[in-house]
Amino acid sequence: MCGRFAVTTDPALLAEKIKALDESAAATGNGGPPQPNYNVAPTTDITSVVKRHDEPDDESTRRVRTMRWGLVPSWAKTAPDGGPDTKGPLLINARAETVTTSAAFRTSAKGKRCLVPMDGWYEWRPNGEGTGGKKAAKTPFYMYGADGELLFMAGLWSTWRPKDAARDAPPLLSCTIITTESAGPLAEIHDRMPLTISERDWDHWLDPDAPIDEGLLRGHGDLDRIAIREVSRLVNSVRNNGPELIEPAEPQPEQATLL
Repeated sequence: MCGRFAVTTDPALLAEKIKALDESAAATGNGGPPQPNYNVAPTTDITSVVKRHDEPDDESTRRVRTMRWGLVPSWAKTAPDGGPDTKGPLLINARAETVTTSAAFRTSAKGKRCLVPMDGWYEWRPNGEGTGGKKAAKTPFYMYGADGELLFMAGLWSTWRPKDAARDAPPLLSCTIITTESAGPLAEIHDRMPLTISERDWDHWLDPDAPIDEGLLRGHGDLDRIAIREVSRLVNSVRNNGPELIEPAEPQPEQATLL
């Protein structure tokens, strides 16, 4: 699962670094300069990377775009307020094992694959039973690139327009992050993790004209780059958002014992 993550890189700088066109909200005048976000939550607008054509016969190129986190299928109904009907579960994650067969994701899996860059993501480890028969509070951990570089997670994206919208009306762009079974030390935190894509495979994954690579869906990409550290429970609340969320947790003082 991936339900919360951190990203601090400006889309314009990201586009320059990965040699992509900057089509983010800030670049197109649809939003102000983005701020570092240490506690990205579902339905937030996030940065993604896609490959698209300008013309049908030209070569596809990388583009940095802003999308809503929580995929809205193109066939989603229009709510009374004119937005998408999202009464069902938020499609923030898609299981790697079923993206090609799931009704919600199979169309996007064919030719609308993306990458979601992030500094790292959070996961909570259960701690068993607490006092009074209640479950103990879960411990938050932060998984990040040990080399200081961004991680790029496999994703799918979609376009949605309200019913009866004009053909030239800008669509709602939305995406989901693909998850896979956790491996190595990550499995001790949670049984699922985002599917990482290594730089050498970016263009292959993003290629809008090629079928999805089942091998990448079964891989673990940059697993060897990922480090883990326990962090403060401040991250439990989406109201908290700052660099202190990714700092190592303060050691808990030992409780005194009565002699």
